[in-house]
Amino acid sequence: MKLRKAVIPVAGLGTRFLPATKTVPKELLPIVDIPSIQYVVQEAVDAGIEEIIFVTGRGKDGIEDHFDEAPELEQLLTERGNHEMVKTLRMIAEMTEVVSVRQKKPLGLGHAVLCAKDLVGDEPFAVMLADDLIEAEVPGIRQLIKIFEETSESVVALMEVPESEVHQYGIIKGREIKKRLYQVEATVEKPLAKDAPSRMAIIGRYVLRPEIFKILQDLPPGRGGEIQLTDGLSQLVRERKIFGCEFVGERYDIGDKFGFVRATVAYALKRADLRDKVLEYLKSIPN
Repeated sequence: MKLRKAVIPVAGLGTRFLPATKTVPKELLPIVDIPSIQYVVQEAVDAGIEEIIFVTGRGKDGIEDHFDEAPELEQLLTERGNHEMVKTLRMIAEMTEVVSVRQKKPLGLGHAVLCAKDLVGDEPFAVMLADDLIEAEVPGIRQLIKIFEETSESVVALMEVPESEVHQYGIIKGREIKKRLYQVEATVEKPLAKDAPSRMAIIGRYVLRPEIFKILQDLPPGRGGEIQLTDGLSQLVRERKIFGCEFVGERYDIGDKFGFVRATVAYALKRADLRDKVLEYLKSIPN
């Protein structure tokens, strides 16, 4: 079955970026001049996904507005002769079909995914976390979709993390069955390093079978009193196979302040209009 839909949870309060996120959704904070959420949606589009389902919260309407048409702004820009920007704005509005559902309370990632149940229906779907940017020749989520197409089973993105960071992630127990492909045997949400079954962390890209919805529906609150998607996967793996894909690409954790700065510098260095200036500035900074 073709995977057509991606769920992107964007209901978080963005408290780590206050006061900037008091009135501006963190997903609209720009990496140079492009909102970070646009990179995630572009990854989905490049992977062949046809519909984006945003799971939003109060004050997040601007995210949908970013992917909507802006006729008044386009008219103003046209009158000023800025035709290239008009083309850019139309390209954003025409990227993909966007719908949304509200998560009324912040009850965890598993709950956010469950909120999209009626919009997803009885078909496989992707989950893409907006805090993770993955820069890769083959889009990060496309690497997972390829494995799903071969196996018809759920797939999670994996990355080996330092032992000191294990407690920040969902961690898998599993075995590598071929290069960069793991069969997942169990998942644990944010274990202490001494208790972790590995250092292979689940990163914010998933391809899930619809059976996950029934599991999440019946799942009791886990760590932090929230419905954890990792706990749902831990139950799903007892019923069906789950694979892990150690993706090829560079991952930027833009939910973290340093990660956000790192991404901004990296993306600026890829632009012909900024690269030389940024390099010159970085070289000029005293040690």
